[in-house]
Amino acid sequence: MVDGYRRIDNITDEALAAFSAAYPNESLSKDDIFNYVYGLLHSPEYRENYAADIKKMLPRIPFVMDFRAFVDAGKQLAELHLGYETVEPYPLEGLDVSGPGGEADYAFFAVRDKKMAFGKPTAEQKAAGLRHDRSVIHYNDRITLRGIPEEAYRYMLGSRSAIEWIIDRYWVKTDKASGIVNDPNNWSREVGDPRYIVDLLARVVTVSLETIRVVDSLPPLYVRHDA
Repeated sequence: MVDGYRRIDNITDEALAAFSAAYPNESLSKDDIFNYVYGLLHSPEYRENYAADIKKMLPRIPFVMDFRAFVDAGKQLAELHLGYETVEPYPLEGLDVSGPGGEADYAFFAVRDKKMAFGKPTAEQKAAGLRHDRSVIHYNDRITLRGIPEEAYRYMLGSRSAIEWIIDRYWVKTDKASGIVNDPNNWSREVGDPRYIVDLLARVVTVSLETIRVVDSLPPLYVRHDA
């Protein structure tokens, strides 16, 4: 019990017993198992090998040879993804722009009633069949961010990259049926930070690159068949 709250683990005692039996030389905790699963679910090999199962049922969690590597990777990823609002923003060109100051900063850094847009493709990009320059994002009519590494777009949330998820979600939308306005700028005021959204975009670039770094460091998915 901490501050009136009681901790309840999502890892069952049965799961702990099964993992302890499979890895008798490891001193296991339920947090280790959670981190192991989180790391495993980010493995490209796992996603490919168990693609059919993932679509149809709860994912199968195998025992792999290098248990501790997946635990460590999962812990890094969990901390990164839970703390996405506090990571260092990626140093994009244009991010250091200053507003007029005070209350006027909320309007200066506000997203508008249309989505952020990628830059126009260069001649080389057009020749390669690309429709956009994804290294550039026009944030609003005053702010343009440049220098987004293409590597960052490898971190996917479903069918979209994490960066594109931000672009799709953070703009002012009005529901046609109800007339209700969804204005993400309200959250900037709620947290008292007019730069919240623009810095969030840069932070998601950092999270994306760090995620890819950890995922690429995962060992091969050697599944044990003796446990």
